[in-house]
Amino acid sequence: MSRKKQQPPPERIEMSVEEISAIVERTQTGALSAEDHAKLKAAIDTFAIITAQLQTKDASIERLRQMIFGATTESTRNVLGERRGEPPAAASTDEAPAPRPKPPGHGRNGAAAYTGANPVTVRHPDLHSGEACPGCMSGKLYPQSEPAKLVRITGMAPLSATVYACDRLRCNLCGEVFTAPAPAGVGTEKYDATATSMVGLLKYGAGLPFNRIEKLQDGMGIPLPAATQWDLVQAAAKTLAPAHEELLNQAAQATVLYNDDTTMKVLQLTRKQRAAALASDADGERTGIFTSGIVATHTGLQIALFFTGVRHAGENLAAVLARRNTDLPAPIQMCDGLSRNIPSDFDTILSQCLAHARRKYVELTETFPAEVRFVLETLREVYITDARARDRGLDPAQRLQLHQEESQPRMAALERWMQRQFTERLIEPNSALGAAILYMQKRWSELTLFLRVPGAPLDNNTSERALKKAILHRKNALFYRTLAGAHVGDLFMSLIHTAELNHIAPFEYLVALQRHAAALAANPAAWMPWNYQAALASRPAGPDPPG
Repeated sequence: MSRKKQQPPPERIEMSVEEISAIVERTQTGALSAEDHAKLKAAIDTFAIITAQLQTKDASIERLRQMIFGATTESTRNVLGERRGEPPAAASTDEAPAPRPKPPGHGRNGAAAYTGANPVTVRHPDLHSGEACPGCMSGKLYPQSEPAKLVRITGMAPLSATVYACDRLRCNLCGEVFTAPAPAGVGTEKYDATATSMVGLLKYGAGLPFNRIEKLQDGMGIPLPAATQWDLVQAAAKTLAPAHEELLNQAAQATVLYNDDTTMKVLQLTRKQRAAALASDADGERTGIFTSGIVATHTGLQIALFFTGVRHAGENLAAVLARRNTDLPAPIQMCDGLSRNIPSDFDTILSQCLAHARRKYVELTETFPAEVRFVLETLREVYITDARARDRGLDPAQRLQLHQEESQPRMAALERWMQRQFTERLIEPNSALGAAILYMQKRWSELTLFLRVPGAPLDNNTSERALKKAILHRKNALFYRTLAGAHVGDLFMSLIHTAELNHIAPFEYLVALQRHAAALAANPAAWMPWNYQAALASRPAGPDPPG
């Protein structure tokens, strides 16, 4: 089958609307110059391309605007053009919504936020508790419960260094050299656990490539070659592997699992490695490479897992569920509408993303404003109910009851509205709005699982936020060199993001795991982000002895 040759984009020429108008006026007086002809032709070619884009199946003015200027937030307020403080056009209750408190917006933090700062107590140089007040000469001074706090921040290299100059003494007769011993507490390794943890956090948590860290360290006078950084994280990955394995085991027992994937590049993914990964698959000729993100939630805890390779998110989820206790019921799975996100070998209670269905209407705001307003305002009330359940700390059963009382009538009205668009022939099924409605109707049972099953989420935003770690790496480092390097990245990202999701400082967590590698290997379950501090408190100070 022949393919239509794609028209190349016109040459970029900078000109204003006034210039184009002047050229059009000159066409009435005579022939155009070569320069005017080129400018007019470029303007016509640009108009032709824009027209062709608008005639495609899924194009719209809004989509074209996003192509040119970039996407903005898709909040209902911004999409519908509402002003802040303006009530929704179709409120579901008679009560006016409570105004949200205005965020401070100044970006400053109080002294209590600096938990990692070095505390220094400053005594008053002249006065002491119990002395007479120098002001009134009658009262006595006593200490305040809270001291006045000053925060002073200094700059330093991400990785600092100390050079110990140990004296060496040599006998002038026998030639024997005596070297002063290193100070107490100075280890035998050049790079300790804090150095490795910082490199891993910068690379896989903050998205800084090794060569960028190398340049930063060179600028601070503390060289750290990119090759050395890789050696550090590769060696640390072996130490951290038991914690990663335990995350996999515990994620498999979760009640709710979110999954999705994004594209990735691995330069040296060999044909043999690809064939081994796809040995049991029918589509052995698959050429794509992906990073899958899986977030498992259970009893208030969250676990983030990353997998890079040729397998899709559903296949990686199946590998996790293979570790699941067979006595447990099927978990709730949240994903978007793609079939490749569903594990074929394991049963799950499938819930699909309401935000994906909503986005298809957002793209049609310009062409179907009234219809889009109805859908977005209906879904906004559903999300407000879910936020209210979260703010109240409701358990899954209580949250389900609240949604059944408030959200079920709204979703039923939305379902009737979609049916009426076709039965009364208000919308053509082949139109863009018809496609958005059909997408939602086809997945209605999965989209409304939160109305029937306790704990079912509304959308897949949790896994999409997790995948930002991998996307940040892709935008900055562009690729992994080998599949082994991708595995190291997946391990570090899993540990770092799991710590962040559970409000644990990932740097301190990585340091603790490496300093207590023997205890971690013996009992990984006691060294998870949410309980490792208890295990740390029960051990003697200092790192475990080697071996």
